[in-house]
Amino acid sequence: MVQGPLRVDFLTVLADWISDPARWTGATGIPNRLLQHLGYSVGATLIAAAIALPLGIWLGHTGRYGNLAIQITNVGRAVPTLVLILLLFALWPFNVAVIFAALVALAVPPILANAYVGIRQVDPEVRDAALGMGMRGTQLLREIEIPVAIPLIMSGVRTSAVQIVATAGLAAFVGFGGLGRLVIDGVAKGFRGTARGLPEVVWGAVLIAALAVLTELLLARVQRAVTPRGLRRQATPASEIPSASTT
Repeated sequence: MVQGPLRVDFLTVLADWISDPARWTGATGIPNRLLQHLGYSVGATLIAAAIALPLGIWLGHTGRYGNLAIQITNVGRAVPTLVLILLLFALWPFNVAVIFAALVALAVPPILANAYVGIRQVDPEVRDAALGMGMRGTQLLREIEIPVAIPLIMSGVRTSAVQIVATAGLAAFVGFGGLGRLVIDGVAKGFRGTARGLPEVVWGAVLIAALAVLTELLLARVQRAVTPRGLRRQATPASEIPSASTT
């Protein structure tokens, strides 16, 4: 059990480390590492959304190849991101595209699955009524299916964004920046005494976790804002997305 004086000493070391002006300036400072981390996260999320949203919405609208798409996303979720980063890095060393490729591969499955399931779960009676009113093709998709499916669609984007923020620290394993650099550099310094690498590791982990929580809170507000008022109480959490058996 940690004794009182030792605990106080460690907290003092943590406070001293984060309050050091050197931690907030230069290429290795926290602001620059944060910008790098956000660059990886935002870029990968946007690329994944650009790939997965149109594909998932189209598959859901047409009802074609849906089970195959869900099976592929399930396989994608099973591949460890670190393993994928290391494999791609072995093929293309010191290429930042490796990081984006791995993070996009992590982000696509939830977005694709949620977009597909969201469109397919639109009430058939609502769809039939819209068809009876003369809506066809893109008009049906734009005015009925997407608005009704938007809670699930946004839930997929939200899940992927949080996963990417929490995982982007792995970029440091192959020599790139981001908040994960704090963790890797701290581990390299060793843990002999509280004044060495341990504070850096702790603050790196805390900052990544805090950024993930902030991302979750921000996108939760965005999700609520874009969800039609009548559907806000019916939004389905991402954890309730059906599996590949959904048709």
